[in-house]
Order: sequence, then C-alpha cells, then structure tokens
Amino acid sequence: MRPLDPVTLAVINGRLVQIADEMDATLYRSAFNPIIAEAHDACHGLYHAETGATLVQGTSGLPIFVGAMAFAVKAVIDKVARDSVRSLPPCGGGSGRGVGVVGGQSRLAATPTPNPSPQGGGEQTVRVETLSPGDTYLFNDPYDGGTHLNDFRLVRPLMRSGKVFAWMASVGHWLDIGGTVPGNYNPKATESFQEGVRIPPVKLVRGGVLQQDIVDVLAANSRVPQSNWGDLNGQLNALDLGERRLHALLGEYGDDTIAAALAALTARAEELMRANIRALPDGTCSCDDFLDNDGVTDTPLRIAVDLTIRDDRMTLDFSRSAPACDGPLNIARSTAIASCYVALKHIFVDVPSNAGCLAPIDFVIPDTTLLGVSAPRPVAGYTETILRVIDVIFGAFAKVAPDRAHGSPFATINALSLAGWRRDGRRWIMFCFFGGGLGGNPETDGLNHSNNPISTATIPPVEVLESLYPVMFTQWALRPDSGGAGRHRGGLGAIYEIEALADGGADVFLIGERGKFPPFGVNGGRDAALNRFVYETDSGEATPKLVSKITDIAIRQGQKVRLETPGGGGFGDAATREPARVARDVRLGYVTRAAARRDYKVVLHDDGSLDEAATATERGAS
Repeated sequence: MRPLDPVTLAVINGRLVQIADEMDATLYRSAFNPIIAEAHDACHGLYHAETGATLVQGTSGLPIFVGAMAFAVKAVIDKVARDSVRSLPPCGGGSGRGVGVVGGQSRLAATPTPNPSPQGGGEQTVRVETLSPGDTYLFNDPYDGGTHLNDFRLVRPLMRSGKVFAWMASVGHWLDIGGTVPGNYNPKATESFQEGVRIPPVKLVRGGVLQQDIVDVLAANSRVPQSNWGDLNGQLNALDLGERRLHALLGEYGDDTIAAALAALTARAEELMRANIRALPDGTCSCDDFLDNDGVTDTPLRIAVDLTIRDDRMTLDFSRSAPACDGPLNIARSTAIASCYVALKHIFVDVPSNAGCLAPIDFVIPDTTLLGVSAPRPVAGYTETILRVIDVIFGAFAKVAPDRAHGSPFATINALSLAGWRRDGRRWIMFCFFGGGLGGNPETDGLNHSNNPISTATIPPVEVLESLYPVMFTQWALRPDSGGAGRHRGGLGAIYEIEALADGGADVFLIGERGKFPPFGVNGGRDAALNRFVYETDSGEATPKLVSKITDIAIRQGQKVRLETPGGGGFGDAATREPARVARDVRLGYVTRAAARRDYKVVLHDDGSLDEAATATERGAS
C-alpha cells in the first residue's frame, strides 16, 4: 500500500479525534455525577490492538487519563491472553493452574488439546471463547493501569472480521466506592483497603449482555449507588457511540487505510519529538521540589528528577525521590509515566498526542520510591504527587531552555469532600476540586483561577453545586497577591467559602498541597502564595495541624470552611514589568498597593494612577 497523502491523513486524523470528542460529549451529557457532567473528569481514546499504546485522544478529556489508559488497555490485553487458555486437571482429580498465552485476542474454539505434564499426567488445555463483539471490561485497579480507586475504566475491543482492530476505552471519576471516608479522599489511609473497593479487570458486558451480578457488587460498595449507576451507563453509551462511528469510518476508508493512517500518525509524533529533543543542548539538569507531607506523618516528601538529553533521546530519572510513604501520596509507575507524558506535551506542543511522543523517552522510576508503588500502598491523593512530578519536569526544563520556561502552576487540586445526611435519610456527598493560578510564561501572565495542567477539566459551577447539595458558597473570588511577582505575573488563586446548610452539618475531608512549599517562579520570577485552609469551630477559626490535609472534623449547620488557593509562580524579574501593567493590576484588585511597591517597585498616586517619578526613583534605588 502506498503512503497516504497529507490531505487524506489530516482528514482521517480529524475524523478520529472528532469521534473521541463525541464520546467525551456523550458521557458529559449523560453522567449523574457533576465531577463528570460539569467538571469533565473523564476521557476517551483509541488504543493499539496488541500493545495498548495510545493512538487517538480527544481534545476535551483529561490528558493524565490518556497517558494512564495505555497501561490500562494493556492490562486488559494481558487478561484476555491469560483467559484464552486454561489448564484443567486430569479426570482422576487434582487441580490445574491457568496458563497464559500471547495473542489471545481472537475467538478460539472450545476443544481440548493434550498438554502432558512432566510426570506424564493427563492434564489438558482447553481453549475457550475469549472475545465477542460488545464485550466490555471494567476495573479501577490503580496499580495496573489505573490512577486511584474512583477512576473506573471501561475497555472494549473494536472487532473486525473476528479480530481486534483496536481498543476503545472510557474512564470517569465515580463519586464514591466505599472505603472509610465518603468520596474516598482519605488523607489518613495507610493501605488501599481503607480507600475503597478495588476491582481487577472483569468482563462487565459479555456479547452485549450486561452482567447484573457485577453491577450488584458495585452498587453494594458505594454510599451513592444511583450516582455510579448513571455514570456507568453514560460510559457504556459513549463506547456504543464510538463503536458505531468507528465502524462507519472503517467502512468508508477500509481497514488497511485507517491502520496505515494510525501508524503514520504515531511515526510522525515520534519524529517530531526526536527533532525537538535534538534541538536542545546535551547534558543533565535537575530539579527538586517537595510535598508538604503524606497525611500521616508531618515530614516533607522529595520529588526529584534528573533530566538528561543525549542527541535525540531524553531520560527522566526519578531515583532521588522519596521512598514509598505511609499515607495516600503514592502513585504507581504507570501513573508516573502518564504525568511525564502530560508535562512533555505542555512543553512540546507541536507533537501529536499519541504513543509516538514517548518513544524517545527513557524512564527511571525505581519501585523503592513513592512514584512506583504496588498494592496495597494507598494512592487516593495521587493528583497531588503527579502535579509535583510535572512541576519538577517544568523546573528542570527551565534550566535546559530558559526562554521556554513556565512558572509553576498552583499544583494542588484541593480535593475537598463534605458529606452528611438529608432529612429524608439519604446520604449526600459533595466532592469537588478547586482552581488556582497558572505560572507566568515567556509570552504573558499566567491564567487566573484556572485548572491544573493535568487536565482540561472545569471547576463545577457554584449554581450546580448549590442545587445538588445542602451547601451555600458565601465567597467565590480571586485572591489578591496570590500570583508570584514577575515580568509576567503568575495567575491568581481563589477564595472559596462554603457554609453547611443541612440540619446535621457536614463531615469535612481534605487532601491538598502547597501549604508549606509554594509554587516556584522561574528566570527570576517570585514564588506564589501558599495554600491555606480554614474551618469554623465553636471556639473560632482553626487550621489543620498537617496544613493541607484533614479528616475527622465536622462543622455544624451555619458553620463554614474556606479555601485560599495558591497562584502561579512568576516569570522574570518583577522590577522589569511595565509599570502601567502593575497599575492596572492594582485597579483590578489583582495586586495590592503595598505589593506593587514591595515586589514591583511601582508607586501609585492616591487615585491609583502611576507616579512615574517615584517609580523611577524606586526602581533606580533597587
């Protein structure tokens, strides 16, 4: 087959991305849970039939999920291979153990095949039916291609002529899946069993028929089963739609043409990534940053990377990072690699979003660190750790190519859960993540009140949260002086104040970060403000002993909690920022007059206008 012309390749790529986008939209519009429906904490994609490698992702799903889903799909491929051949004991009794084979993705006949044991026994290997159109696997195992227990993955083969052409996958954050804390963000968890129920890959749908017993198990392990049921159906509908659209595309162009296009897009991504790396100077740059603590012990946790460039290859070595911790700030190796994928895509924006961009990257992630753990280490707070992984890659890259550096984003999702009981006896759980500022960059200031670079998710609207839960937001505002000062200022964080309205008040749980170590600036830019959490008690306001994490507290009806989130780090020397822009920041309330003089050396008249003479003197003196 001749290579595809550029126009046809571009058209096919657009069609594939549009299918993934439509799958995203289907789930967003049908999910019950606002973290999916409003915040878009979900993702869909197309993955390689044999390796599970990412082929296509949409433009609206969470990038961190896209990177992790390749490992999730591979976990299902391995499961199919293991299940495709099973050893049975001889007729005389005994027990056989499963034998895995490679490539068990096609449907196999159920006929016994002799498989003599070394002792000459009568053990037989039975080939079984493994895949049918419509089969769908479900799981949430964070150590086998997952992230944390709330993120449920559905993986389905796209069958063509009895063979797997590719895999489709859907992932979404379910609101509650058991565990000791409603919403499952338990900062005191010391093993995954305290975080919720862990489901290995199981066949939820067989030949198009939903297995109700699996649904019953899922429902029995949630405080809000009706919410999870709605999300599950939304994901299944998204896969149904994707399957129809992909069959139509394959019917229009032919299987060989689409396969060639997918291979060409992957090769192009690898070629572009290699060219980008080759343009950088050879050498090693390092960056270290810290997590506040693990939620159990108040000791900082180092996240460190040594980034090495050699010709057209890059090595990301995390060997100097902290060992596995007692609390839920651990992540699995697959999650660590996925976070590297997100960081690299922010840096090399011209590289297509598929597995090709990781081909020239080598990862050193020892399983002795908190970035490569296995079960049952707790992982509920994985978002905080992957954000620090992204930060240190940004920090190391700032030394490799300062002209392309970004200040650190606010880098905490502030996973806040409020939970209680309604008057009719029903449970309610409000889980939400919150915004902050992005870092200043070579071209402009960081965004105010944005989401983190792990996602394209949005912060759920206050109107939706207040309509669903017995709470009232008494403040939702930008936080002055929270962005790091710089020639290009860091974006502002926000202030959220929430009042409990239910008769019984609310239990409160928080996993946050950046309470001790602020988002850093680059190229002379200054650090942003620290994260801060406050809750009301009968004796006044209080703050958590572990600064950014808390559990085992309750607020009464009428009492409030308040989050004051960080901004982003600044870019460049603040004293070189145009004085008129500083004066504008003061007028808009982004920067106080005191900070304008202290950080930017800009003096204003009483009416807020720029005092050019005093500013020149102030800057000259510095």
